[in-house]
Amino acid sequence: MKLVIVDDDPLVALSLKTILEAQPEMTVAALGGSGSEAVALFETHRPDVLLMDIRMEGMSGLEAAAKILEAHPDARILLLTTFSDDEYIVRALRIGAKGYILKQAFEGIAPAITAVFSGQTVFGEEIMEKLPSLMQTPVRNSPEDYGLNEKELAIIRLVADGQNNREIAGALYLGEGTVRNYISTILEKLGLRDRTQLACFYYKRLS
Repeated sequence: MKLVIVDDDPLVALSLKTILEAQPEMTVAALGGSGSEAVALFETHRPDVLLMDIRMEGMSGLEAAAKILEAHPDARILLLTTFSDDEYIVRALRIGAKGYILKQAFEGIAPAITAVFSGQTVFGEEIMEKLPSLMQTPVRNSPEDYGLNEKELAIIRLVADGQNNREIAGALYLGEGTVRNYISTILEKLGLRDRTQLACFYYKRLS
């Protein structure tokens, strides 16, 4: 079973590698320290399971997971964190992550990876206790649920405000052609037809 581990604390990443390579069936192909590295390492190594921290500088683990799953819907991603944050749990479920466990339960990480590899969805005991109530509570969608970056979100907000391409270009110090390209990419990413649908999407899902 080929693994990739991504954590912005190198000591944690190395410790996880040591723990997991003690399992005869597991091999760690690469270590990374950021969400952008996770995306690149997944493309390079195509691991059976990607074990990734959520809270990282720059691109978070949730953003990286959303980007990877957009391109590879069958990717097995197990998210790892020290925080049992309700919003993180719901986002992890929504983007299609295969598991979310706490780093504190380190003895359960190897079994969780094995379960994810076999096709199961794994959540730690503390998190399982929360799921019934969480799934009944609506949580505002996050831009990262849709693979949107900060620049794209800023453009969507301005479109929703009724600004045209020239006005958006002036507000964000971009060329009009660049704005047009951004909007085309955003529409394709979200499966929308035009600016009106994009504005409606913003107010329904992101505002």
